[in-house]
Amino acid sequence: MKKTFLFLLIFSFGVITNAQSKKETAVANAIEKLRIAMVDGVKEKLEAVVADKLSYGHSGGHIEGKVEFVEKIVSGKSDFVSIDLTEQTINISGKTAIVRHILTAKTNDNGKPGQVHLRILLIFQKDGGSWKLLARQAVKIA
Repeated sequence: MKKTFLFLLIFSFGVITNAQSKKETAVANAIEKLRIAMVDGVKEKLEAVVADKLSYGHSGGHIEGKVEFVEKIVSGKSDFVSIDLTEQTINISGKTAIVRHILTAKTNDNGKPGQVHLRILLIFQKDGGSWKLLARQAVKIA
């Protein structure tokens, strides 16, 4: 009886861990799709990975919705030449994922080269079969 209970306990833990790992992989893939879409500046790619009710907060305090966020990147007003993400953590609760990472990027906003180094908080929400960015907030690193 004890062996059966122990086996079931270990098996259950393995199933839960595997399910969590699959969700984390799916969220990590959505983050990568977002990163690539932001660098490529392709409208359809951006719209596919962000939620309609997106709240996108910049480190300077400006908040955008989906339409403004997509338009700025597609038009080149906000142009990411490269984006590197480090120190990423993903925590999932049901259909919500909380992601934190450090974003280091080369930019070319309105044709003016620059660099950014930010701490980022992302909230992804499972929408149908995919994870979509629902909220984002950036903070400058001192």
